[in-house]
Parts: sequence; structure tokens; C-alpha cells
Amino acid sequence: MKQADRPLLADWHAIILHRPHPSVDALKRQLELLHIRVTTVWPQLDETHAGADIVFFDADMGHDGQFPWPSGFAPMPMVALIGSETPGRIEWALAQGSNAHLLKPIGSTGAYSALLIATHAYRAALSQADDIRTLENRVRQRPVVVHAVLDLLRQGAGSEEEAWARLRRVAMDWGMTIEDAAEAICRKDRHIGSFPTRKSN
Repeated sequence: MKQADRPLLADWHAIILHRPHPSVDALKRQLELLHIRVTTVWPQLDETHAGADIVFFDADMGHDGQFPWPSGFAPMPMVALIGSETPGRIEWALAQGSNAHLLKPIGSTGAYSALLIATHAYRAALSQADDIRTLENRVRQRPVVVHAVLDLLRQGAGSEEEAWARLRRVAMDWGMTIEDAAEAICRKDRHIGSFPTRKSN
């Protein structure tokens, strides 16, 4: 993670979702040394906690219904606190959207690296989801692009290549994607101008 991408931790609020435990005390001390405001909660979060910057949660005693959002859709990075490395517990932690983990018992180190790794993984997942949505939208709009090209051919484009070139130029002039420009053309939202008259041989 580049220095410019590192979060400003002094402005952060961390929540530790865990029953009272020496590992919680150790984790809280580490986070407070980073000037992070810490709130400890058990047995569950509510809507007021959705504004936190990061959540550390108990993977050993955790259960469904502890979070006020659907599993895997946390609005912040999540770090699992793992003591029992049984497959079922790890699967449950992953299903909650864990972006990193800390092994218990927690000592005097580990929180900072887990926090940075979780933040990086969370941002990468958001970016990937945005890319997927963009691709899905482009696939959904593909028939509209074809209709726009056909409209341009009917309006005087001499060939499919000329229609495509006009569509690309219009999209640039209007400051839109090709797909959005195609929708505008099909809706006849804007006037695109006439094609040059061709001289007959």
C-alpha cells in the first residue's frame, strides 16, 4: 500500500465486537496507540455502528444476526479475531466478509498490519464490484448501441464505419460514454446534426 493510500487513522473509529477478554484489552491498547477511537460491543451491533471505519469481530463465539447488514455486505473493512481454527468457524468468518484476521491470544503487535491489509482488501473488493457493474451495464446497453448505429445509417451515414465514427465523435462532444450517447440518440434527446451530402457520380 502506497503512503498516499494509507488511511488517516487518527480520524478513525474502530469497533471490537467481542465478549470481555484479555485479547480485547490488548487489541484496544494497540489501536489507541494509533490514536484510533475504540468502542467495545457485545453481543451484537446495531445501525448506529454502521458508521465505524473498521470492525474487529470474534470469530469463535460469533453467530448469525450479530450485524445490522446482510452477511458479506459490511460497509467497512472487517477483521476476524480467531482463536479456534476449525473449518466451520473460519468459513463463518469469511461469510461475514472478513478482509483480514488476527490470531488470539493477541499480544502487543499485529493490529496495524491487520488494519492496513483489511483496508486494502476492502477497497479492492469495492473497486472490483464497481468494475463488474460497469461491464454489466455495458452489456445491457449493447442492443441500444446497435439501434443507434442503425438510426445513424437511416439518417444518412454512408456505411456502418461512418455511423460508428459519428457515434464515437458525438459521445466525445457530449461528454458521455458511447452507451449513454447511443441511448440519447435513440430517445432523440439531442440533435446530432446532418451528414454531409454526397455527390452522385
